[in-house]
Amino acid sequence: MARSPDYLGIHRHKPAVRNDNIKRLSRGEILVPTMNGNLTGKTAVVTGGSRGIGLGIAHELAASGCRVAIAGRDSRALEAAIAQFKNEDLSLSAKRCDVSNSDQVNELFQAVRERFKSLDFLINNAGAAHALANVDRLTPDEFRRVIDTNLVGTFLCCRAAIPLMSAGSVIVNNLSVAAHQTFAGMSGYNASKAGALAFTNTLREELRTQGIRVMALIPGAVDTDIWQQFWPDAPREKMVSTQDVARAVVLTLTMPPNTSIDEIRIGPASGTL
Repeated sequence: MARSPDYLGIHRHKPAVRNDNIKRLSRGEILVPTMNGNLTGKTAVVTGGSRGIGLGIAHELAASGCRVAIAGRDSRALEAAIAQFKNEDLSLSAKRCDVSNSDQVNELFQAVRERFKSLDFLINNAGAAHALANVDRLTPDEFRRVIDTNLVGTFLCCRAAIPLMSAGSVIVNNLSVAAHQTFAGMSGYNASKAGALAFTNTLREELRTQGIRVMALIPGAVDTDIWQQFWPDAPREKMVSTQDVARAVVLTLTMPPNTSIDEIRIGPASGTL
């Protein structure tokens, strides 16, 4: 039986350099400018990184030379992600973590500190939804579960990560068009995402003086498993791919430190599905 991934440090590789714009220092070190799309030597944590958008972002980061640690609640999904990355000779660390649990979040970032010393990118991607239900039929437990994951979890991860970050670091909070747009039957989800957007905007202002940038990712319909909960027959062929969302995120991470992209809205070219 495979060992459960509640630790960091599972597979390593020597990341390939994607471009030739490299400066060699006198000590033989290699410095790759990040604005050219290479993130060699950078460290990233992606919550909810074992599937969907999180896995896509983790993959794109690793392919760009980043040292990536993913977190998730499902140990089997984490093991599957590790196997996929290993087959592609990409580096990945993993740790089991429920972002709504403050003790587990603190353990995650303590492990990051011990392994990597510092953190360049935090991608808060872990999220939860609920089946379509009007307020009078949505149970309090379901409402709390979604709020605890999407809003409280984002707060807990940011709070634990900030001491590991310095000027030039970036926090990306994956929200949803539900942060701006109302959907009947999705009160818990809407409330969690709108609250997370307000939190993201506040955090951005608080961290400006430290040179830490904070971005809200606002994806529309993306082809992930979440649709099985409330629209099994959704037209997946019209949706944005997780890879395209990941590419957009990594592009923003490679912008010069004096440039802040506060929000990315990405969705199907055909509009609202």
